[in-house]
Amino acid sequence: MFGPFKPTNPVFSGLLWKIPWRMSAGQKYRQRKRLQAVDQVIATVEEGLKSKGLTCKTLDRLKTELPKESDMPPRDKYTTFHRRSPGYRIGLHKVAKWTKRSIRTNPKGF
Repeated sequence: MFGPFKPTNPVFSGLLWKIPWRMSAGQKYRQRKRLQAVDQVIATVEEGLKSKGLTCKTLDRLKTELPKESDMPPRDKYTTFHRRSPGYRIGLHKVAKWTKRSIRTNPKGF
């Protein structure tokens, strides 16, 4: 019937992706550390520019637009807006390249 292959889920239905529906405690911990690291880089660059008497428009924009990790509610740390999802939110770990992006802002009201 199956030939030389064992009847496993991938054999029955193709490749089986297993992405859990919620983030693990370790993923959440590493996400918080990534957000804190970005906050620390922004603060360090600002301090270095201030010591030389310089300013940067992009840095000022980042400071005003991006909330700090400590100011963000858990909902914004671990989920993001998704227009096709029933609750308009999906877990951050389901976004492509989520460890490389700083996804902190969502549309107003979401």
